[in-house]
Amino acid sequence: MLRPTIPSDFVSRAVQVGAAEGIDLQPALEAARISRAVLTHPHARLTPAQVSRFTQVVWQITDDELFGIAAAPVPRGTFRVMCLTLIHRPDLDHALQRMIEVNHVIRSLPQLSLTPGASTTFLDVELPEVVDDKTRVVVDFLLMLLHRFAAWLVGGRVPLGSVFLPYTEPDPVLARSYDAIFGVPVTFGAGRAALEIDNAALKSPLVQTEESLEEYLRDSPNLILSEREYESTVSSQVRRIFESGIDGRTATAEDIAGRLAVSPPHLRRLLRQEGTSLGQLREEVLRDLAIAGLRRGEAVDDLSSRLGFSEPSAFRRAFKRWTGNTPRAYREHR
Repeated sequence: MLRPTIPSDFVSRAVQVGAAEGIDLQPALEAARISRAVLTHPHARLTPAQVSRFTQVVWQITDDELFGIAAAPVPRGTFRVMCLTLIHRPDLDHALQRMIEVNHVIRSLPQLSLTPGASTTFLDVELPEVVDDKTRVVVDFLLMLLHRFAAWLVGGRVPLGSVFLPYTEPDPVLARSYDAIFGVPVTFGAGRAALEIDNAALKSPLVQTEESLEEYLRDSPNLILSEREYESTVSSQVRRIFESGIDGRTATAEDIAGRLAVSPPHLRRLLRQEGTSLGQLREEVLRDLAIAGLRRGEAVDDLSSRLGFSEPSAFRRAFKRWTGNTPRAYREHR
């Protein structure tokens, strides 16, 4: 499956916060082949491989798993030690409880808490008194890490009822990116940083071992950035249909609903529950295929034809809408 791209805003904010802390992240940008020009466009897109490489080099530069911008240093290897303490727990609930216990010992880590309810449980990240740009970078990274790592531990989906973020909503395009990352509409300005997890998922047994953990950590954070809840959501199934070729990308709601054995209205309802729509998913797939094609050096005219556009000018307009750049500018500055 095509790996979904990531808004450049996530890297741009990390670079800005690093600069404010006196940390020069230019070597990380160069290692990931990310230009400063791309970062000036918040809707430009980066590949998971680029963001993974950027993050890995930032870890090397700062020798800190939270990039040197948390309240206290988090030495490299801290996450590995935490994972080794929980990998043999029986289920996700016990694993998260063990994670919280370790957090209480390693005080440099942002503190976590679990609040059980009748059908869902809230996993909160403790916030500082002042929520600033540093907090935003750390919270984004931690919540995505916690959600994706939980899914990896159980080898399947960890459905979320809601996600709460403590800062104001970004522009609509970036807000939709958050919805896509977590699979549910995200609530901004909530005064808390939290994941609402289905209690049934908490009872899921852990399927990973110390051996698979070592492999996971060696590739980190690539899996965190590229996996989409083990591709079991309705939106991931629709993405696969759109990615299957030109017929897939022009499939109607009736075509897709038939392949998924549901009615078109029910399909639309399911996608709304996941914070997306057929039109949005189609656009995301075309955008990611276009970026992948340009990175491979494919000519614009050929790419436009392959993706089903009526003419290259229509493709150029769409690409500018998706990324803030023309295809030529993207290729020059990537």
